[in-house]
Amino acid sequence: MTFDAFEVVPAVDVQDGEVVQLVAGERGTGRQYGDPVEAATRWVEAGAETLHLVDLDGAFEGARANADAIGRILDATDVGVQVGGGIRTVEDATDLLERGVDRVILGTAAVETPEIVGEISAEHPGSVVVSLDAKDGEVVVEGWTEGTGLDPVEAAGRYADLGAGAILFTNVDVEGQQTGVRTEPVRELAASVDIPIIASGGVADVEDVVELRDAGAAAVVVGTALYEGNFTLEEAQQAVA
Repeated sequence: MTFDAFEVVPAVDVQDGEVVQLVAGERGTGRQYGDPVEAATRWVEAGAETLHLVDLDGAFEGARANADAIGRILDATDVGVQVGGGIRTVEDATDLLERGVDRVILGTAAVETPEIVGEISAEHPGSVVVSLDAKDGEVVVEGWTEGTGLDPVEAAGRYADLGAGAILFTNVDVEGQQTGVRTEPVRELAASVDIPIIASGGVADVEDVVELRDAGAAAVVVGTALYEGNFTLEEAQQAVA
């Protein structure tokens, strides 16, 4: 998986069929932003080249729960799509990839059964994004509720060797808080592996987007700051053009 240029990727996180943005990954802290298809269409019309879709119920419960909403987004849009949340098996991933998803995001499944990364990548090279969500410098899983003892840099190297196409790094400590990004973890990850790093968490303004690019990220996922109107997608894209 490669990025021809730095991408700003809008997030469409779905809970109970609606767009929701959580604060620090805590269930129940979310603010609702309406219909997922309307949100996705709005970002595409604003110039998004890729959409980041997450089934939050799936992430917490361990099984995909918003497949209908994600399917409707796939039907309504014609840009690249990466999907995460509740993907626990090769069959789950294959179903999404055959449905037209470009990249599947594996978090808990990759930690619990690392070989799944290689199995999916063998049939669909470059399609697996491993999600390394870090809280207090430790990779967490099960919807950010359980620690693993894993160091993000060491884990990234392991998954790169297994065939992952990219690493999605979310700093849970600042996720959804619009308090600014922490670039050092992103810089360390980007320096440690040859596959792209997609950064997420804490973006409050356009300067944060630029800082993540300068830290070595290939793309940044932005949610709350876009929904709250801190800046437009076009403004962010122009800042890193």
